[in-house]
Amino acid sequence: MYMKCGCLEDSLRVFDVVVERTLVSWSNLITGFAMHGYGEQALELYREMVGSDVKPNHMTFIGILHACSHMGLVEEGHEFFSIMSRDYGIVPRIEHYGYLVDILSHPELLKEAHEVIVNMPMSPNGVIWGALLGGVKLHQNTDLAEEAMRRISKLDPLNDRYYMVLSNIYAEAGKWEKVTRIRKGDEKKGMKKNPGCSSITIDGVVHEFIAEDGTHPHAKKIFGMWEKLLVKLKEKGYVPNTLVVLLDVEDEENEKFLFHHSEKLALVYGLMNIKPGMPIRIMKNLCVCEDCHVAFKLLSGIYGESRNYGVR
Repeated sequence: MYMKCGCLEDSLRVFDVVVERTLVSWSNLITGFAMHGYGEQALELYREMVGSDVKPNHMTFIGILHACSHMGLVEEGHEFFSIMSRDYGIVPRIEHYGYLVDILSHPELLKEAHEVIVNMPMSPNGVIWGALLGGVKLHQNTDLAEEAMRRISKLDPLNDRYYMVLSNIYAEAGKWEKVTRIRKGDEKKGMKKNPGCSSITIDGVVHEFIAEDGTHPHAKKIFGMWEKLLVKLKEKGYVPNTLVVLLDVEDEENEKFLFHHSEKLALVYGLMNIKPGMPIRIMKNLCVCEDCHVAFKLLSGIYGESRNYGVR
């Protein structure tokens, strides 16, 4: 429960007082750390678990492969995938293949990731092709992106998230005609993009934000504080990444929309209301964009390492 809520220290505290540490408790801790981006700690826990003569199971390796994926550990990920069946007799499941594809989603390894998919002993699902599509997004291989999307459109045709990823790829490549074509196609299919929504709990009250949200009672103060933070961010070298905004408009308009992403508004409200030294936890229904990720890291440095930031 603590891991799922992002309370890693509380989860560790419970684990430390457990008299008999079972495979389940070890695996929960490993997968939890991996899920929240603490790959090194996840791998260290795995080594401790094996050293305690506790044999891993398929869930343990889901956490380990997730950790390798997050940290970009290609060779280690390959090795753990082999160890799973070679040393422990665990038959890889589709989830393991999904993380292996994610691990291989680097520019020079995209072909190998594609080969893993086509040679899997089971039929790949939309999530597997989606993992490849996510890697393609990072490295701008539009041909491979289109192949992945053709497969996904048959396996998971109503999932708008994948269409938005392809739209991102086209937008970053400057292919606005194809971006428009995707959006018009989505409209014909009756699909609508889920709006990004971020929420933060202050004194037991949940506050929700969407991009450009001016409906919050303290919206004016939030926007004003963001402008002050923006000055500090730019002093630290922050440059707005307008490529993440899928609008074919002037950069100034893109920046305005980018600055009012829902997670930024939630973070600003948290800074306004949560005491220094207390964690700020933001819940989000979609992935955090690259620009918000960079802005959060810089703000963490500005406000000091004692303040924790987390977006889920």
